[in-house]
Amino acid sequence: MTRRDEISLLLLAGLFLAVGAFTVYLWRGGDARAVFTGAAVPALAFLLLGIMWQALGFRADQYLLPVVAVFSYASLVFLYRLQPEYAYRQFVWLMAGLFFLFLTTSLFPRYRWLSEYKYVYGLLGVLLLIVPIFFGVEQGGARSWLDFGLFHLQPSEFVKILAVLFLASFMSENKMVLARGTRSVLGLALPGPGEWGPLMGMWGVSLILLAFQRDLGTALIYFGTFLAMVYVATARVLYITFGLGLFTAGGALSCLLFDHVKQRVDIWLLNPYNFIELGDREYNQAYQIIQSLFAIGAGGVTGAGLGAGYPRYIPAVHTDFIFAAITEEMGLAGGLGIVLLYLFFVYRGLKVALEARDDFSKLLASGLTALMGLQAFIIIAGVTKLLPLTGVTLPFISYGGSSLVANFIILGMLLSISHEARSHER
Repeated sequence: MTRRDEISLLLLAGLFLAVGAFTVYLWRGGDARAVFTGAAVPALAFLLLGIMWQALGFRADQYLLPVVAVFSYASLVFLYRLQPEYAYRQFVWLMAGLFFLFLTTSLFPRYRWLSEYKYVYGLLGVLLLIVPIFFGVEQGGARSWLDFGLFHLQPSEFVKILAVLFLASFMSENKMVLARGTRSVLGLALPGPGEWGPLMGMWGVSLILLAFQRDLGTALIYFGTFLAMVYVATARVLYITFGLGLFTAGGALSCLLFDHVKQRVDIWLLNPYNFIELGDREYNQAYQIIQSLFAIGAGGVTGAGLGAGYPRYIPAVHTDFIFAAITEEMGLAGGLGIVLLYLFFVYRGLKVALEARDDFSKLLASGLTALMGLQAFIIIAGVTKLLPLTGVTLPFISYGGSSLVANFIILGMLLSISHEARSHER
């Protein structure tokens, strides 16, 4: 596949945006110039990016950008359908995200030097997690936001990237020792404290700080990404089993320490309708998931149609529950379409990892892909009551500036790894 094919896919994605924008405008109305400018500018920006990459000889994966374009367009259409002010803000963040995507692919075409600063990433990540504890504001039970007046910033979204960089750097340097071990314990070959110490130390500090922030959804993504990268580096199931045991113990402890975590687990394990007869706090916690299940059920197979559903009854529908809104109006077909696109994104990301030419690149691509896949799985599973609800965003679709910019940086790093690997195939 060539970059011209990528441009063709971007044109098809642009058609999807045009149809969606026109449909939602007919239903909601508003300023026609603002609506169609808000649709035309992102479509042209994605298309221009593809044309520039073709002119510059950029050889990265040609599917990832069109998939992300569909996610971004679905975000704009549904946010405008739900609350236009959020669509306008998302438009601004989307333009910023595309700028950082181009910046990332331009500044880091030769990214391997990033592996030399692993402890810088660790210390910077810890610092970014500490700041919200003292200066942050609380939203949704999590104290992980910084208020800058015009906008809020969530540092943990960018710490995820720093964490993957640290893990990829450290594990690539100690891969053989981590896989084979340096000592025998009960017949099992295990690495020594010199290999596990810095790794677990940095990871433990990050999780403790996230617990202080009470942002346990992000902590779950961190830990899941950590286990995925450990498996890629060592191929040892023992480490994954031990890690899952630690996570189970940590989850049980979180239920004892944090009321909002316990309530979400109770709602998940029990019938959420029973919570309606309880106090206001329990009712509000259960009300979200109840309305989400109603919306998903009301959508049926083909959906109620864009603008014909009632997703506004779901609190925080523009962030945590936007997947429920999509499924109500686009039906099971639309919801499965979104899930399949995320699976395809993960497939292409893992393909980038397989094509990479060195351990650092493989681990970095695997970690970034696992990060995106886990985040999408956790929020979709929470919205459908497969898992307890966590306050994380649906990548590229939910409203959220910090998440959107961070995800475009992740996309840029994946594309840089892909370009570097394919450049050596000539």
